Amino acid sequence: MLTDEQLEQLLTEIESDRVERKQSLSDPDKIHEAICAFANDMPGHAKPGVLFIGVRNDGSCAGEPITDKLLISLAQMRDDGTILPLPSMIVQKRVIVGCELAVAIVQPSRTLPVRYRGRVCIRVGPRRATATGDEERQLVERQRGFNLPFDARETVGATLSDLDVGYLRDEYLPAAIDPDVLAENRRPIEHQLRAIHFQGPGGSPTYAGLLVAGIDSTAWMPGAYVQFVRFAGTELSDSVRDEKLLSGRLADVLRGVDDVIKAHNEVTVDFTSHETEVRVPAYPLAALQQIIRNAVMHRNYEGTGAPVRVYWFDDRIEVHSPGGPYGQVTAENFGEPYVSDYRNPLIAEAMRTLGFVQRFGVGIAIARRELEKNGNPPLEFDVQPTAVLATLRRRP
Repeated sequence: MLTDEQLEQLLTEIESDRVERKQSLSDPDKIHEAICAFANDMPGHAKPGVLFIGVRNDGSCAGEPITDKLLISLAQMRDDGTILPLPSMIVQKRVIVGCELAVAIVQPSRTLPVRYRGRVCIRVGPRRATATGDEERQLVERQRGFNLPFDARETVGATLSDLDVGYLRDEYLPAAIDPDVLAENRRPIEHQLRAIHFQGPGGSPTYAGLLVAGIDSTAWMPGAYVQFVRFAGTELSDSVRDEKLLSGRLADVLRGVDDVIKAHNEVTVDFTSHETEVRVPAYPLAALQQIIRNAVMHRNYEGTGAPVRVYWFDDRIEVHSPGGPYGQVTAENFGEPYVSDYRNPLIAEAMRTLGFVQRFGVGIAIARRELEKNGNPPLEFDVQPTAVLATLRRRP
């Protein structure tokens, strides 16, 4: 946490490449670019960059009202899915040299490079720029000294032949990287995969790369699949009506899950006072999707062979996710709005790129809203140190 004295010094250093000053949020593109550039930390300061809202370029107070709505809007710029991998950022209201400001403190990322809408933004002195190919490679090489999250680590023994390179080149890369950037650089596939964190500096695929495009990801992560079981009753001891193991590329697993839950979700027919037919599902599809996708995104893939389990009973659905709370998320604040952290930032990025996530940090809120609209009981969580159980109860 930066002190008021440290923030005052940064605010008054007009030429600092760790500072961006804005009078308001009127130009969100520039603010996103600034957050992305601070996360990349091209100068190598290994210190946070600071975005001040409510101040002019000369450091004088602009008199902008710093409301809760402004603070929430600024915080949501990190989670709207346009900056990937997700940076670490704290937003606060602070009073510096008598001026009330919104302050966004952005930490240097461990998973480099970070992109905004497919482009790598960096700081060149006091101005922003788009990184060249050489600058991107410098950022990738810098990861060697970091304690990377599990999904960004290189696998031991895997090679490029363990990835479906055709799928990556033809489908994933055009979705992940700005088309103009792809057209300009014409780099070898190995360099492109390193830029999206699917190949490490040593040449082996990362765990994220194997999960997204692995020919057999379970050979390297035994629990990287979803187990679906439909019980004919309300107990684990009841007979099994249907069972499926969904494995393969991440997109195929998630699409397969969608197909299964649609097939098993019963629909009842209600009639309004005007004899209009209304079809109501036992469970709202959006709520089920959000909870299962959250489990796939946030689960622990390291050191466990346990899958994400979807157990469908006559009266409820249980979604079991290996791995307890992570980072700033605790058992006490689990599920609270705007409290989120990412054990697997590259998997989160891939789910956004593939279209399974639109915004980050809102999945549980969406599930709760959809359950209430559909007439289901409230969503329940049992949060343990090594696992999270989400229970969705059937609509009466």
